[in-house]
Amino acid sequence: MKKHIILPFDEKNIQELRIGDVVYLDGLIFTARDQASKKLASSSKDQLGFIPSEMALYHCGPLMKKKKSMWEVISAGPTTSNRMDDITSDLIDMFSLRCIIGKGLIGEKTVEALKDQGVFLVFTGGAGALAADLIKKVKEVKWLDELGMAEAVWMFSVEEFGPLIVAIDAHGNNLFQKP
Repeated sequence: MKKHIILPFDEKNIQELRIGDVVYLDGLIFTARDQASKKLASSSKDQLGFIPSEMALYHCGPLMKKKKSMWEVISAGPTTSNRMDDITSDLIDMFSLRCIIGKGLIGEKTVEALKDQGVFLVFTGGAGALAADLIKKVKEVKWLDELGMAEAVWMFSVEEFGPLIVAIDAHGNNLFQKP
């Protein structure tokens, strides 16, 4: 089933989604790969300057180009999610994350952290240019000087971001383990 969701996710959105559903998102998402995830895990909500629970976390290291004072997204494809599994489960708990977007499998620790409260959506690998076209604006970037372009936390305003497939739903169903 195709669903169009305006972020932030609410309880109804989360509970209605089922594995295999096709989702398109409007609103704010933020990126975090390995180093950004570690930095987030060692930060408090008060230190961040943004509210992760109102956005979707996108496992992505975008390729960006600065034009005057504006950032242009060149490519923003997903990165492999399971390599950040230990940290992602902590981030879900710390920041009440409801949606993780990534690529491939995620581990049991993250599946368990999402149960009853969130979903894991997968974006097609190799579709970085498509994802870039769906990003309408760079709202903010955090830790660029410290972590570099791919590892910084980018906050993007997106419209019709997808297609995303529900791989793990809040009921514990796992598309990768479906019989």
